[in-house]
Amino acid sequence: MHGTPVGDEHAGEQGPASTVLPEGLRVALDRRTRSVDDGAVLLGGAPPRMLRLARAGRDLLAPGAFTVDGPTSRALARRLLDVGIAHPVGGPAGPGPDAVTVVVPVKDRVDGLARLVAAVGEVGALVVVDDGSADPAAIRAAAGPRARVLRHGRSRGASAARNTGLRAASTPLVAFLDSDVVPEPGWLAPLLAVFADPAVALAAPRIVALAPVVGWLGRYEAVHSSLDLGPDPALVVPRSRVAYVPSAAVVVRREAVGDGFDEAMHVAEDVDLVLRLHAGGHRLRYVPDARVAHDHRTTLRAWWWRKAQYGTGAAPLALRHHGAVPPMVLSPTSAAVAALALVGRPWALAAAGVVGAVAVERLSRRLDVRRPRTTAARLVGLGALGAVSQTADAVTRHYWPLSLAACAVSRRARRRVLAVALAEGAVDWWRHRGRDARVRPDPVSHLLAHRLDDLAYGAGLWWGAAAHRTAAPLLPSGPALRVGPNG
Repeated sequence: MHGTPVGDEHAGEQGPASTVLPEGLRVALDRRTRSVDDGAVLLGGAPPRMLRLARAGRDLLAPGAFTVDGPTSRALARRLLDVGIAHPVGGPAGPGPDAVTVVVPVKDRVDGLARLVAAVGEVGALVVVDDGSADPAAIRAAAGPRARVLRHGRSRGASAARNTGLRAASTPLVAFLDSDVVPEPGWLAPLLAVFADPAVALAAPRIVALAPVVGWLGRYEAVHSSLDLGPDPALVVPRSRVAYVPSAAVVVRREAVGDGFDEAMHVAEDVDLVLRLHAGGHRLRYVPDARVAHDHRTTLRAWWWRKAQYGTGAAPLALRHHGAVPPMVLSPTSAAVAALALVGRPWALAAAGVVGAVAVERLSRRLDVRRPRTTAARLVGLGALGAVSQTADAVTRHYWPLSLAACAVSRRARRRVLAVALAEGAVDWWRHRGRDARVRPDPVSHLLAHRLDDLAYGAGLWWGAAAHRTAAPLLPSGPALRVGPNG
């Protein structure tokens, strides 16, 4: 595949052959889901929505989890899984490891390849694709006797190497593992379990830091890596908490991904695949019970450059998948509250309160619940909190060139930007400090690394936008409250 201008022209748009859930599948509510009206209405999902349950659905969900054992429970489970309000937590076994071909793209990383091969475990097949390494004999030796080694005479990039392995695979599932990762024991079973759902086309593990974790950048990456999507399971959906999964470690259903990755993309090709599969109606799941360790970059120059490269991927994604990767997702009300909060003056905070109160009243008239104002206040409050968080992030990340320009001409802007940079960094440290039990990053070095991370990504974002002559990756977008039918 050599790239086409829009994502929906790629493979993966046929959708799953079946969406019928198997008997015995057990599902449980996401911990972020909230219920109102004694369980008659659920708030949550990806993107957030309000879902009203019929009496039968309420009875099934009364304990917080249920097992698929008939038409009613099957229909409810399908609905809850498809909107991200619930997740699979057990049930029938998925495919076995013999149904998986592991594909490893590699270029010159001999030691990493040997380390990975030793940790993979039992699978149906192992294919190593040497993408133009300088010493092919060393790659073959590191791959070992169990691997089938394919070679590109010249380097064509990781996407092309993965696709070569994909074409060589004959199993129904293919696991892509980069040569700088090491699967932890038991990594594959939780991923295979979600493929018991025939609608699932992709499952991704949690990416954690490879031991030992050293240095201030190593500690930061251990708790805040762009590859680590956190400890909670999720439906992978654009413009949600888990909007993508990295291709460093991912399992796909071979028939669903067609020709595979877009070889014209040398960054963000994994996000592009996720967006195409989602657009085609496939279900994608993030499974943090499966863990794969990654050898993070921790030298400042290489680390910063990689973060900037991530930013350059936003422009081609925005052009291919219109509206799927905005820097901010804000409703008009949330945007107004965030802007007034950023002003910081007493009159602005009072105005933000008035805007919020009006929004609560208007939303309460649309809600068919027993206590509409209470529910509306909760929704507006959560939206305002999220908007303030996104705005603080945008000031120092996506739009930092604009912040810098404002600081150059305004003392007040300098004070505001400095306050936002310090406050957002402190909150970020507090939220992430416990993500890896092996490390305890100090707030000062975390703040420094976080700001450098944002500067790198923002620089790449603006560079990519300029190179592609588009403002698309810089434009915020607006959400809509989704009210679902009875379940």
